[in-house]
Amino acid sequence: MLAALASAAVPGLQPTQVRRADAADGVGEDVDAAVVTDAAGRSWVVRVPADPAAGTHLEREAVLLRRLVALDAGTLPFVVPEPAGSAAVRGGGRALVHRSLPGHPLDVGDLRPGPGLSRSLGTALGRLHELPPTIADEAGLPSYTADEHRERRLVELDRAASTGQVPPGLLSRWEKATEDVGRWRFSPCLVHGDLAPERVLAEGGAVTAVVEWGEARVGDPADDLAWLAVGADADALDTVLEAYAVSRDEQPDRHLPVRAQLAGEVALARWLLHGVRTDDADVVDDAVQMLRDLDADVGGEAL
Repeated sequence: MLAALASAAVPGLQPTQVRRADAADGVGEDVDAAVVTDAAGRSWVVRVPADPAAGTHLEREAVLLRRLVALDAGTLPFVVPEPAGSAAVRGGGRALVHRSLPGHPLDVGDLRPGPGLSRSLGTALGRLHELPPTIADEAGLPSYTADEHRERRLVELDRAASTGQVPPGLLSRWEKATEDVGRWRFSPCLVHGDLAPERVLAEGGAVTAVVEWGEARVGDPADDLAWLAVGADADALDTVLEAYAVSRDEQPDRHLPVRAQLAGEVALARWLLHGVRTDDADVVDDAVQMLRDLDADVGGEAL
């Protein structure tokens, strides 16, 4: 079915092989996806939204991607999926098709201090955050001021607290960091909004592509560094941040690393809330265990 949709979306595409796509192909969990090889030997990714919300994100993403592709050559030091076509899906929504992109999902363990992948990643993020926020406006993406972003974080913490599953020490740590207004004075910029290793493709010691833009918005640049703040080696993270600062016209605010660490930790609470919302006991149990492990690691220390 997905191969047929790819053929309908891209004139002249004649599928010869198809396989189910997975995280290694830079595909998220909110879509049904396949990798299709055509008669000319070209590889394509076709994505179909799993639900109406995912459909909305996919349509917004398509508009944003077309604007990113239209940027002057060299503006971004990586490529993004270029929509080649779309096709209506029975039951609503549209399938989106793009060529497969170069590289493999980044392994955070491969990040090392100094020249190479860490520096390339910092430069990539810095150049992304230098894009004009008007791109997001043109694509109909959400936009939040610094104050609005902080308020959204507080609401998120309240929801997590209401589950009764977040260790009190962690809640206190997060609330103090969020209530400290001085740490939330930043200039909002266009952010990917959902960066993780499987969404950043790399090859030959450099970032080659960034995929899955459905959560893009104007907001806190720290959100795009959260996965690194909690997962990368400290020295490698320093290299990323140094390259990032060099790539920005406006120097990053000094509280950026703290907000990135906070965002990375709060992602566990978001996972818990997802499990509660979907009534998935396995997800809830997984999130609760990770929260307990984090609580033991930080030992009640303040951010």
